[in-house]
Parts: sequence; structure tokens; C-alpha cells
Amino acid sequence: MSALPQHIISDLKAVVGDQWVVVEKRAIERYLYDETAYGVRPQPAAEVVVVKPGSTEEVAEVLKVANKHKVPVYVRGGGTGLVGGAIPTKPGIVVTLERMDRVVIDSENMVAEAEAGATLGKLIEEAEKHNLMFPAHPGDEGASIGGLIACNAGGSRAVKTGVMRNYVLGLEVVLPTGEVLKLGAKTIKNNFGYNLAHLLIGSEGILGVITRAYLRLYPKWSYAATVVIPFDSRVNAFRVAKKLLFSGFIPLALEYFDRRVIENSAKYLGLQWPIKEGEYFLMVMLAEPLEDVLFLELEYIDRVAREEGSLEPFATQREDEQKTLLKIRSEIFSSLKSETFDILDTTVPLGNVDRFIEKIIDIERRYGIWLPVYGHVGDGNVHVHVLNYQGFSKDQLEKIAEDVYDAALMLGGVITGEHGIGYARKKYVKKLLGSAWVETMRKLKAALDPNNILNPDKVIPEE
Repeated sequence: MSALPQHIISDLKAVVGDQWVVVEKRAIERYLYDETAYGVRPQPAAEVVVVKPGSTEEVAEVLKVANKHKVPVYVRGGGTGLVGGAIPTKPGIVVTLERMDRVVIDSENMVAEAEAGATLGKLIEEAEKHNLMFPAHPGDEGASIGGLIACNAGGSRAVKTGVMRNYVLGLEVVLPTGEVLKLGAKTIKNNFGYNLAHLLIGSEGILGVITRAYLRLYPKWSYAATVVIPFDSRVNAFRVAKKLLFSGFIPLALEYFDRRVIENSAKYLGLQWPIKEGEYFLMVMLAEPLEDVLFLELEYIDRVAREEGSLEPFATQREDEQKTLLKIRSEIFSSLKSETFDILDTTVPLGNVDRFIEKIIDIERRYGIWLPVYGHVGDGNVHVHVLNYQGFSKDQLEKIAEDVYDAALMLGGVITGEHGIGYARKKYVKKLLGSAWVETMRKLKAALDPNNILNPDKVIPEE
């Protein structure tokens, strides 16, 4: 039974049609959760209705109904978030944009016009039909474009290609009161008025609903290679990473992981990690328009690695081998998911990644536990899993997470590089960002959302 009065449900059905308003409990269930680890996942409010608009105009009308009756609205993308940002924590309306999944490629201008419900996978596929590409790859290809923009998603390629913010040329946004903003254009440069689009990018769904985006595309890279460099020494691994990055060499991705983490992922997939030597690994991904440039980079990586004490590097240009290596790396999170109390995405300055991981090792020793560590060493974004250790209380597990955060902050870092604040990190906001930040955000929120209907209980701590 829905908590919403029947007259509000009738108003919603009048906007989107009867079939696109879901009130059955079983059908609603899958819209109540995302990928947030169970230890920090908020308890969802089951008393919601799910609404499936098919256009920006319908989204605007749904928000007008919600604003009129002061009903909370939670916008749903692909459900791949990791901090509870899309979980409905109060009775209200879940708006899913899954019907709004059109992608149109303007190949002449190298721009994609994508509705917010389109997936990353669909954007990549449609771009490739025109011999173009969307270079960024911020995680799960089932993630929606609207969600990726709202969370300013990053991913392993950020070292070379940037985060979602770097690709957004324009947005169509519905404000909580139902007005529609059209921001930006298909142009690379645009200095006309305040850049409100960048206020919405990374706002985690609390200031407006992104319904459409103009995204910059690029010509496809013609040549690609992946190099895995094994080491017996973690110190040597980070020495090589630093030497590569500080030489001006910019790989597509530069990843770090150890044998225990990567073999755990391979086993989960029913595969074998092909590199038998070494306990620590750098994975370097390359992509270039010219084969000669790629070969020069491969030679440079090999020379630097050997000079700094690596074992035999494994390099491949074969597409199938590259896909297998990437698949094993990409599924580290999935392989640990069932045991994970919380996954942290701490980020530190580039020169401090090695020192940060040393501090993680100290925390492991102190508690007598394993903290799986891996991440995007090319941009300083290091993922640390706090597992659900037998005999540990929730307070102890949270203390371990806070010790990891303290280590990152001590080295000039931040507690989230790409996952965002959402619900799970909200309690740290005032302490780490300060009262002035909180008050400024409250004023912005109140100006755009006077009735506090859009994704309440997220990002900004309560007074």
C-alpha cells in the first residue's frame, strides 16, 4: 500500500499514464537499493511509488505535482551508486528515467545528445557506429548518463581523459519547482552567463534533475596496448609509477593492485591471472592515433620499469588479451562485494600514494586484518575495502574506515574522489568541509528547492 494519498497518485497518472506509475510492492522492490555496501547502506522507505516519465516535459510536471504537495522525490538512474545517493529514505516518489534512453550522434560536430536514462554502454556503442568514442569510462557500463553527470563520475581513465565534467558541453535540467533550464550548447567554448551547468554536475541530485546532455566525443584511437609490470617490491612499483607520471608521459590508465587482490578477482570470474611473477603490479593502458607513438611509449615504459627493478613486463596489443586483463581488474569490486562492509575511495596527491598505502599497511597490522587496496594510481584515487571481519562490531568497522580517512587527510587528501557524499558520507561533511560550506549549500538548496523535495536527507547534514 502506498503512503501517498490517492489524489496525488491520480495526478501522477494524469501526467505519465497509468502504466507508468508503479504502486505494487513487489515491482517497487528493485528501486529501493543501489550498490552501496550493506554496512553503510541506509534503510529504504518502502512507502513509495515509482514514476516513469518519458520526456523532460513529463519530468517537469511530475516535479510540479511533488512540489505542490511537498512530497520527497528521489531520482533513479542505473542504481550503480556506492554511497546511497539514490535510495529513498523517506516516503515519497522514486522517479526513474529508464524510458528516457535515446542517444543521437552528431558526427559532424563530434557531439552526442544523450537522454539521462541512456546507459554508458549505449553511449559507447552509438558513438562507435560513427567511428567516434566517448573516452571516459567511469565504471559500470550499466550506469546512466544522468547519474554519471550528477555524481561527476571518474574511473580509471581520468588520468588522461578527465572526469564527466570535462565532457559536458550542455545540459537540460528540471528544477525542483518544475522549471526547465537549458544550459550550454554543442560548442566547446561558451562564456555566456554563469556556468550553471557546472553547479549541477556533481550535485548528486539535490539541486535539479538532469534529463539530457550534450557530450563531447573524439575520433577513435586506432592503436591500443596494455602493459602489466610485476614487482617483488611495492616501493619499486611506486617508484616506476612516479617516474612515468612525472616525466610527462600520460597513459590512458595507470592502475595498482597486489597479487592477492587480483587473483581473488580472477578466481571469482573463473579465470587465471596470467602473470606468474611478482607480488605487486602496475597496469598501464595506452591508446594512440599513431602506431609509431604507441611503440615509442611501450619502449619507454619497458626501459623505466627495468631501470627501477621490475620483473619481466607483460605487454600485449591483442584485443582479446587486453579485454581479459581489464575484465579481471574491473571485477575486483564485485569479487569482494559480498564480504565488504564499506568501500572507500580516498584520494591523495600523486606524490603521496605510496605513503598512503604504507599507512594502510600499518592499520592492517594494528587490527590484524586484510584491507584490500587497489586503485587509480595515475590520479591518486585509492580504493580500500573494509571487510566484515568476524567478531568485529559495527563501531569497530567504522573506526577502521575513519582511520583510513585520517591517513588520507594527513597526507593532504580527501575522503572521496569519485563516489560522492550521498547518504553514507554525510556525517563527515561538517567536520571536513566546515560550517561555511554547509550553510552555503543550504542557501543554494533553499533557493532552488524551497520545499526541500529533491533527494532530501542526502549530501547536506541536517541542522
